[in-house]
Amino acid sequence: MTDTRHVVVTREGLQKMKDELEYKETTEKMRVAEQLKVAISYGDLSENAEYDAAKNDQAVLEQRINELRQMIENAVVVDESKISTDAVGFGTRVTLVDANDPDEDEEVYTIVGTSESDPVNGKLSNESPVGAALIGAHVGDIVTAQTPGGVRKLKIINIAL
Repeated sequence: MTDTRHVVVTREGLQKMKDELEYKETTEKMRVAEQLKVAISYGDLSENAEYDAAKNDQAVLEQRINELRQMIENAVVVDESKISTDAVGFGTRVTLVDANDPDEDEEVYTIVGTSESDPVNGKLSNESPVGAALIGAHVGDIVTAQTPGGVRKLKIINIAL
């Protein structure tokens, strides 16, 4: 069964997926093949932990390669020239502050798809609690997001590309 769900990405996100796929299909496949070759050389495969580990690594690698191929095939790249900064949306960079403590440091996030999400590096999924709450909001708006850590009230300071 094929998942035909579209994967919304930025141009940068699509390139990262392509780069990861190339790396997995070349460097990682060769590493796992060598790992298998060494494990097989140890003999009896029925009680060979190295062989089992190598086969598991191979399965995980193949699964990720297939996942990347599918995401690339179903990728929909957002046209950055059509992104509006009137409201928070996919591809916009939003600056916000905790509405309950405006003296706290500002946070800056770029709204991206789930495949590109990396909150630690400022990339927030449009499907995450905070990302979903921000979508459609304007500068000056206060949004409420139910997060695993509790309710957050966030004031939007700026929207840019």
